[in-house]
Amino acid sequence: MSAQFGTWNFDGRPVDTRYLNDAATLLSPYGPDRQTSHVACNISLQYFAFHVTKESRREVQPLVTQSGDVITWDGVLDNQDELAKEIGLANSDEHTDLQIVAAAWTKWGTNCFAKLLGDWALTVWKPAEQTLFLAKDFIGTRHLYYCVRQDHVAWSTVLDPLIVLAGCTFQLDEDYVAGWLSHFPAAHLTPFVGVNAVLPANYVQIRNGKVRTTRYWDFRPRHTIDYHTDGEYEEHFRTLLATSVQRRLRSDAPILAELSGGMDSSSIVCMADNLVARGVPAPRIDTVSYYQDDEPAWDERPYVAVIEKTRGRTGCHIDVSTHNLLSYRYDSDRPELTPVSRGDASEPVSKMASYMASNGHRIVLSGLAGDELLGGAPSFIPQLADLLVAARFGTLSRQLTAWALSNRTTVMALLTEVLRTFLPKGLTDTSRDVRSAPWLETEFTATHRAAFSRYQRPFSLFRDKPSVQERLETVEALRRQIASCVQAPQILCDKRYPYLDRDLVEFLFAIPPDQLQRPGKRRSLMRRALVGIVPDELLNRKRKAFLARQPLVDIMSHWSAYRELAENSILVALRFIDRNRLTASLEKARAGDMIPLPLLAHAVVLENWLRHIRPYGFVPSLPGYVAPRNKRGPAVAKHSISAETLTNERR
Repeated sequence: MSAQFGTWNFDGRPVDTRYLNDAATLLSPYGPDRQTSHVACNISLQYFAFHVTKESRREVQPLVTQSGDVITWDGVLDNQDELAKEIGLANSDEHTDLQIVAAAWTKWGTNCFAKLLGDWALTVWKPAEQTLFLAKDFIGTRHLYYCVRQDHVAWSTVLDPLIVLAGCTFQLDEDYVAGWLSHFPAAHLTPFVGVNAVLPANYVQIRNGKVRTTRYWDFRPRHTIDYHTDGEYEEHFRTLLATSVQRRLRSDAPILAELSGGMDSSSIVCMADNLVARGVPAPRIDTVSYYQDDEPAWDERPYVAVIEKTRGRTGCHIDVSTHNLLSYRYDSDRPELTPVSRGDASEPVSKMASYMASNGHRIVLSGLAGDELLGGAPSFIPQLADLLVAARFGTLSRQLTAWALSNRTTVMALLTEVLRTFLPKGLTDTSRDVRSAPWLETEFTATHRAAFSRYQRPFSLFRDKPSVQERLETVEALRRQIASCVQAPQILCDKRYPYLDRDLVEFLFAIPPDQLQRPGKRRSLMRRALVGIVPDELLNRKRKAFLARQPLVDIMSHWSAYRELAENSILVALRFIDRNRLTASLEKARAGDMIPLPLLAHAVVLENWLRHIRPYGFVPSLPGYVAPRNKRGPAVAKHSISAETLTNERR
């Protein structure tokens, strides 16, 4: 992940050189390879390079086109050859991704965004029209934030310059808080009111101080793929997964693949090895696995060992037994501007950073989204809803019986659950998350009902099939998750997600849902298609266990710390959480009773983060904040930027 930054003064005032230098100080850790800029009086675009391909080392950014447009590009194209051919560029191998993107922009303008496959974020300054464009790929794998004020706009890959150098304070965004306490916030939100993220599959156009957001691409819900045999689906899936993994092996540095022992990460590693065995050019592929001896249900090392034996190589194993919610420590030398910034200074993170640095890894392959998109999650209810909407009552009856037997429930219980998916949330019980997290303040959850229902809507008879509606919601949930987890320079890497390849996701949207999941057969397509590539021990394993025991032990062992967290909670003072109900829930956990631990984890992380940023003064409304003497505005005492820079008015 490289970094881009820019600022534009609407009134024509020249950009302050000191401000640009301070921004460069903040962003230079994200772009250690090269720093370049384009300054034209009242606008500046800066680029901080982190090279992950040999072609990127030949790029010069910001790039100025023949028409005078200025482009910065953070990303990797998946379809560079096809795009170069469509544009009419000869010898596509000689062109960098940036040059192909610039040619596409020149030819099609904003219509080019839908044609760019890959992981990317893009900025285009069009001086002839005094217009700025910001865009991101369809899933949002790259971050790009912006803040529009009355007299200027600033944008950045990371939040730091937009907050630290703002010369003003911010309000805490309660919509963001609600999203975080329920799962993950909407993809356009940040913790700070007035600072937003570019939405995936959208571009932002800024002109005359006005902002317009436009969706440039969407799924084709009515596009379907109907083959005659299972084998045809299997072959198509196998081809697309191989293509996706191959695209993400494009690098001139060794690649690190996460290997958890589950089917998703194991399939990626096995497919990568299969491609290498077939002669596909690729760098060395190493693996990293985490284990926890204190959690008996989470010992995945036997499955990791199966893959390592197949590969003939042992990967890096990191013990996370000592890692708990209270051990999470934010960087004491710089403000972490989101609750999860990967700036954690814990021992596992330090080991990961050391291993990557010593082996030259710049790319990490992640199995994220495999469970959600390939039938790992128990989401068969939309299949049954499809049959109900289509009035296929005979098939519905048979499927209800099959699924009831598979899930050890009754036909009536399943049918009731199907019918409930069509009812407005107000006519059913409150979100299960809200019901199961009694510490949430009732008024707060009522005000932010959309967030606490995880932004889900009931199925509609007047939209696409229920299974399609459910898949669209799944993609939105993945977008929110990726948007919430930002990168810190401690572990600088290009995170790649093979299961979020656009061609692969479109295929999974277009095939019948019973290809993905059948009664008693989770991940049906995946298991069938990867025979001979992934070891049988992995293909036939039961669903990977989830943590259950260790968080309870953690609460028992660190009871005084958790009690202090509740008694002096910022979230309680802000009336987001009820202290008495939170304490009662912690008491239950201390006694060994189960409580909604994932939601508690989100609350604890958010509380610790609010305590971390409070002294910096970015959000002075936080209870307990004490303004430093003789200072105006936010202060970051330990930051490398001078105190005067942080407290003086911007530009």
